Amino acid sequence: MDRRTFLLAGAAASLAGCGRTGWIETTPVIDSPGMREGHALRDHRSLPPPSGTIETDIAILGAGAAGLSCAWQLARAGHKDFAVLAGPEFGGNAAGGQYGDLGYPKGAHYLPLPSMESTHLRDMLADLGVIEADPFTARPVFDERVLVHAPDERLLIDGQWQDGLVPTLGVSQAELAQQQRFFAYTDALRTAFGNDGRKVFCIPVAQSSQDSHWRALDKRSFKQWLLDEGYNAPSLHWYLNYACRDDFGAGYEHVSAWAGLHYFSARAGHARNAEDGAVLTWPDGLHSMVTKLSASITQRANGRAWSLPGFAARIDEKAGSVEVLCVRLDNRNTPTTFVLKARRVVCAMPLFVAQHVMPQMAAYGFKVPRDLPPRAPWLVSNFLMDGMPPEAHGVPLAWDNVVYRGEGLGYVVSTHQLIRLSPPQRSVFSAYQALDLKTPDDTRRWLAAAHPDDLREQAAIDLVPAYGRDLWRHAAALEITVRGHAMATPDVGFLSRPGLLALRDADGPILFAHADLSGMSLFEEASYWGVLAANRAMR
Repeated sequence: MDRRTFLLAGAAASLAGCGRTGWIETTPVIDSPGMREGHALRDHRSLPPPSGTIETDIAILGAGAAGLSCAWQLARAGHKDFAVLAGPEFGGNAAGGQYGDLGYPKGAHYLPLPSMESTHLRDMLADLGVIEADPFTARPVFDERVLVHAPDERLLIDGQWQDGLVPTLGVSQAELAQQQRFFAYTDALRTAFGNDGRKVFCIPVAQSSQDSHWRALDKRSFKQWLLDEGYNAPSLHWYLNYACRDDFGAGYEHVSAWAGLHYFSARAGHARNAEDGAVLTWPDGLHSMVTKLSASITQRANGRAWSLPGFAARIDEKAGSVEVLCVRLDNRNTPTTFVLKARRVVCAMPLFVAQHVMPQMAAYGFKVPRDLPPRAPWLVSNFLMDGMPPEAHGVPLAWDNVVYRGEGLGYVVSTHQLIRLSPPQRSVFSAYQALDLKTPDDTRRWLAAAHPDDLREQAAIDLVPAYGRDLWRHAAALEITVRGHAMATPDVGFLSRPGLLALRDADGPILFAHADLSGMSLFEEASYWGVLAANRAMR
């Protein structure tokens, strides 16, 4: 049993003895996915020679949303000869964890209702049983268990919880009028088309209109656009900045105005059995999608092993094939290597990693200084709660809980979706933070040197204002997932990066599939590129 498993098991076993009135000093378990693999990749010149070669028709490098979507599409099409190199973290930003019988997310935790244009996602959700009927109509029927239950969102303002995340408590009529004007505008944009006949804002991003009038929004920041359009209400600015930090990992002064409006106007999905604006979620977040995709692939593989442990260190094109030098690390970080040889390779890893393992990226039209998207660091902190701390006045505990003007992005409750007759005695609060107060590089340096106590304090940045000392009376365990390069940020000009456009069109021995190609780290985007790469690879 490794140290992490021991600590988690010990925390779960000690719940009965802790009681709910004593002070529990919670020692955090720190998980930094990809760090040791990144160091091995940095030092790849010292790797030992390969011990052997594994041959396959199609090799998928990475088991995040894009890689698993690619494998799912191959398996569904009856293609048997493929292998997935798992990478440093199976599931990537859709990974999850477990405290006993309580699952929790270590990354993304919900999906918006898919719009009509997201046919690939509707197809996937129907195959996995999330959509139960009419997947390609305007209002499909979804599994009731995954449609978010009420109350879904609340906001803590001056010690009181209000319904919804848009500030209304104590907000002036003039500010409320600005809020209404903004949302009326973005609602209208949901059905707006460019002069090329395509929707202005679409998911997947690649299907959005190329109309130069609308693409000009990408030349200025979202904050600047708001000011130019006469929006100056502090409550509205706070909320829109929060939305950018929540989805893109950076403040609205850095995010493209096109991306900021896309956040509100591209989400145009509906359901026959849910209100507009509902989302799909699970106790362990999108890790449930990882589990469902893996099970589907395994079933269609008829018992054949399709996932390989290890990560890519170098990709080389040969005559008629591609060879990937792969690395495995043991518990002492001692590397062994092997070669994965394939007719075609799908590079389903983040581009900041791909640049190190593909010396020929420039030949594909991708120039790192010009084209590499900035990446935002994140913390995802999971608190195992022994009993529920007392709540402030207002709306009761919701699925998503946010502190107005808080430094973090709030916390979601893992047991919210569970059908029960009485409040749960145990739960997991998953707190999210985009660490955007410093530059990404400065933040990564701080994360690398931070003491666990410093990370614990950072993890509780939103929970302490909500619960005070009661938080630590109930927090029996804490796992902090450090994601130093969590997501691509759609900064000003992201739509016109020529290298990203070139990688999207690549159709040679090496194909690319990752949300980075869209400039937005969304499951919908990652799965789109994964499915597209699978279709290309099978040709």
